[in-house]
Amino acid sequence: MTALTHAPATAGPASTGGRVLLAPITITPSKPLTPSHLKGLLWTDVMYRATRGVADVTFRYSPTTYHPTEQTLAFWEYLDRTRGDTDYDGLTEERIGELYVAFRAEARPAPAEALQPYAVAAERGWVHPAGARVLRLWAGHYAALGMHDPGLTRHQPPGLDLDGMIERLGALGMCLDQRSTGGPVYLDATRYGLPLRQIVTAAGRPNYLACALRELLPIAPDHDEVVLLYDTELDPDYQQLERVLAALGPAVRRVPVGRVPIDGRIRSARHGGWQDHHAGALLTEALAAYPPPVVRLGMRLYFIALLGPGQQQSFRADLLRQSMSRAERLLAAAGASDPDTLPARLGRHRRDHRYVDPYRLTSSLLGRRGPAPAADLLAAVYL
Repeated sequence: MTALTHAPATAGPASTGGRVLLAPITITPSKPLTPSHLKGLLWTDVMYRATRGVADVTFRYSPTTYHPTEQTLAFWEYLDRTRGDTDYDGLTEERIGELYVAFRAEARPAPAEALQPYAVAAERGWVHPAGARVLRLWAGHYAALGMHDPGLTRHQPPGLDLDGMIERLGALGMCLDQRSTGGPVYLDATRYGLPLRQIVTAAGRPNYLACALRELLPIAPDHDEVVLLYDTELDPDYQQLERVLAALGPAVRRVPVGRVPIDGRIRSARHGGWQDHHAGALLTEALAAYPPPVVRLGMRLYFIALLGPGQQQSFRADLLRQSMSRAERLLAAAGASDPDTLPARLGRHRRDHRYVDPYRLTSSLLGRRGPAPAADLLAAVYL
């Protein structure tokens, strides 16, 4: 079994509340951050910052791990084939997103041999200039939103290479490996009533689930609880991932977060439609009207408390503005509190799990009755 050296994940302060691994879905750096992306990112950020007050938290979010997917490598090959030596440092994320939409609309898939050089380079830490540009822009959005940056622009390879992951999965009795006959590799959780799931093509290309296994198989056993945050449409894959990681010992919690419809429709970012609604545009408008603390709290009130975990409500700019006004009032009314009691106040929102529920915690700020929110809680979790 081959293990790779990787950078340490981000951990919170030591606590008696156990060891929690927070592993949100990773967004491909190929387009602007949509309202759906923002919702998931803010949900994760509040969960991380609140939970580290009551537990020892490892926050694992590594774009490096998912660069080897065919979707990413094929986009990079498409850019080099159709755009040549474009200076991506001069492009906006909207323009790169438009190129991604054009790539997804192209009917001709890249042959496996065309992707191989990109796969080798990605494993060694190379990132296409377009992807690197988007990641730098996202890091700026993270800073403006006051979100913890888990290493967007750092090289953070997973702990297992592809062969090592397949071997580890086989040791669990959960792998159907047909590579010896020129076939693909399947995750086999059929004993749990789940279908076979292909994770590596016959050409050797891993999908998102295979990359997640490379990352999480070596580190999950070191934790008491693993929390998986992901798009609701990926629930079948995350049921599979839950079964594999639970076999290693930790409790595994799946936290699906619904997308945000635009004008009543849920569309993948691959089809565009994010103009004027993406993170950069929303932040520019909000910061022109409100100071950063108000924007940070207001964004979290809207995308977490108002939209909730489902996906019934379309994005509404008027409600986002109302959330900014509400945040302004909450910050003005915030009262002092004993910092020693903060863990207990956060712990009320854990239920039967170790992580703090972002929806329960954030919704509690909007109660019409009860004391004003404590300044120490706002500072620790929302600002």
